[in-house]
Amino acid sequence: MSNRHYEQLITARWIITVEDDGVILDNHTLALNDGKIMAILSPAECAAVSADSHVHLDKHVLMPGLVNLHGHSAMTLLRGMADDKALMDWLQNHIWPAEGKHVSDGFVFDGALLAMGEMFRSGTTTINDMYFHHAAMARAGLAAGMRTFVGCSILEFPTAYAQNADDYISKALAERSQFRGEALVDFTLAPHAPYTVSDDTFRKVVTLAEQEDMLIHCHIHETQDEVNSSLEQYQQRPLARLQQLGLLSPRLIAAHMVHLTDDEIAMVAKHGVSIAHNPTSNMKLASGIAPVQKLLAAGVNVGIGTDGAASNNKLDMLSETRMGALLAKVGTLDPTAVPAATAIRMATLHGARALGIADKVGSIKVGKQADLIAVNLAEIETSPNFDPISHIVYAAGHEQVSHVWVNGRAVLQERRLTTLDEDDLKARADDWRVRILAKQG
Repeated sequence: MSNRHYEQLITARWIITVEDDGVILDNHTLALNDGKIMAILSPAECAAVSADSHVHLDKHVLMPGLVNLHGHSAMTLLRGMADDKALMDWLQNHIWPAEGKHVSDGFVFDGALLAMGEMFRSGTTTINDMYFHHAAMARAGLAAGMRTFVGCSILEFPTAYAQNADDYISKALAERSQFRGEALVDFTLAPHAPYTVSDDTFRKVVTLAEQEDMLIHCHIHETQDEVNSSLEQYQQRPLARLQQLGLLSPRLIAAHMVHLTDDEIAMVAKHGVSIAHNPTSNMKLASGIAPVQKLLAAGVNVGIGTDGAASNNKLDMLSETRMGALLAKVGTLDPTAVPAATAIRMATLHGARALGIADKVGSIKVGKQADLIAVNLAEIETSPNFDPISHIVYAAGHEQVSHVWVNGRAVLQERRLTTLDEDDLKARADDWRVRILAKQG
């Protein structure tokens, strides 16, 4: 090993690999070549190698980048616009009308860039998105350097983007074709929800997903009203309907899944469905508390998402991970539910597994891509430090995220964005605020 030379070394006071719960490496070093983790070196081993650059993080935790398993990035431009409303009131009377007036290629591109800047600054390296104007979202991901899953929304009713379900699907496939071969961009089919998508369209989505080898991303069982409406319209609960239509499979990422029976949990586990848990959005919209502890106990893969900034109102995955752990405890009245190490696993490896990229990211392991974040624990808010894993979940704030790498490329250094211009992002956001206010009257 004495002759080994690497492009980059990163040495940290603590490394949380997420390969094994509770394991922390002290003063170890990651060796990187071509954006990939080539070795994990002890202090003695590190002394025997050389590198083009060496980052020393003497007060930091180094860990996998966070995977935001459910978001609507462009909706960052609608942040705070219609707060303290019930979900359907929020959607039908405020958000959908606003989107009808404003959503465009430029809106999605600018909103996505703003969201990605915010997500980088809170430790997110992968976003699983769902919205319109998919090429704009993909371009934003490439411009920012974020690992981006572009969810192609599918509905039955017309919007400014498409006229009907077939039109949404046609545009999704056309825009997807423009980005084939991009390492950081992939596309998913995103039928919006059981209450906005017909049986025929769901069948088309299932067939297309198999033909094109695509994931499916859908809001399911978010509110009790959704379940009740399905019982009235279809005489069955949404999950039972979707199971009959063939939607339940390892391809499916089901967002929210708040209102579930024990039989439905068993059904989800049997079919290998992954779930995107959105604790803050569920609390803010009073949707309820998802049975995360039961889902995990049944072997269901549960990741964490922020939802959109219009319903959260921030895209802070560190905060979301904390909320996920705390909400599970109060929801079960069990303080041992979702311990800190499990919460970190949900926010990293579980999300990667849901997206089919656990062989590339989600943990720190030789051979995986270097999607990494560093969190400075030498702050008043995280002192004294008895347990770095506990501090990441229960004490650290997004402002302590100092460095972020995607594929080994630094996108945040000492809290400064390197691929995006912060002043430009704020100027774009303010320009949209002025435009939106003008049209809203």
